[in-house]
Amino acid sequence: MNHDSYDDAYISSILNSTKTIAMVGASSNKVRPSYFVLKYLLEKGFDVIPVNPGHAGKEFLGQRVYASLSDIPREVDMVDIFRNSQAAGPITGEAIKIGAKTIWMQLTVRNDEAAARAEAAGLRVVMNRCPKIEYGRLSGEIGWMGVNSRTLSSKRGRLSGNRMQSLLIDKSS
Repeated sequence: MNHDSYDDAYISSILNSTKTIAMVGASSNKVRPSYFVLKYLLEKGFDVIPVNPGHAGKEFLGQRVYASLSDIPREVDMVDIFRNSQAAGPITGEAIKIGAKTIWMQLTVRNDEAAARAEAAGLRVVMNRCPKIEYGRLSGEIGWMGVNSRTLSSKRGRLSGNRMQSLLIDKSS
């Protein structure tokens, strides 16, 4: 797979099929990107599990924090890596062991060797992207919020029950 460019259908299929996300490198610091991505994904209906060994046993945004992926007592669909590119290698190995379906490396995080191992094990991989940004872009929320989407339209996106735009993903099944 070409990890320099992703087809919208590929990103959308990952977001539409993901229910549970383990966020490695989650933070309780409100000014850190991992905090507001955690908050955003929770608001969109994802089950987000913070992973941070320094805060294991605590709670971030009402979610119990785990020390490692292997400590999580339920299935994980996607592992969102908020660590550096070098750390993505061991995290990917642990994600393969727990049976995750997707490895998502955040903005500026890229590890081609880890990606190759994950793909060889049957996992989908996204590198150097943010699920919050991709969700907002694909749902039209970013354009609705006034960010240039390169599309001129007078139509607003559909609103979910909580008056927020979303991909209208059914998280109940």
